[in-house]
Amino acid sequence: MKLVLDTNTVVSGFLWRNAPRLIIDEAVEGRITLATSTVLVDELAEVISRAKFARKIAEQGLSVSALLDRYTKLAARVTPARIRRVVLTDADDDHVLACALAAQADWIVSGDSDLLNLKHYQGMRIIDAGEALRSLAQ
Repeated sequence: MKLVLDTNTVVSGFLWRNAPRLIIDEAVEGRITLATSTVLVDELAEVISRAKFARKIAEQGLSVSALLDRYTKLAARVTPARIRRVVLTDADDDHVLACALAAQADWIVSGDSDLLNLKHYQGMRIIDAGEALRSLAQ
């Protein structure tokens, strides 16, 4: 099973004990594979560098660079496919779709309503972390 995690899911999974964390744990254990792209890694770097996450990162004895390193070792990097604009309200969401298409992902896991409202893209399910865990358990 190959998944692309939206940046919000990666941040949540690294910083809290929750459904996104369990998905990351599944990847660490080798039960699923993750894919990402340079654009998504750059977005992750920008987001987790925000001041509002500094305390949470420090509480875990980590750094932004350590988190980025952990994720880039865990997720295979692909060159995004070229796609037409899909999410009119947020062009950044199209990067997630382009990555998933290039990776031939089974699912896109996101907490973003713009992506979740699509439900599917090019045969891939777009689901939240809770639904992903339920589906993996079946």
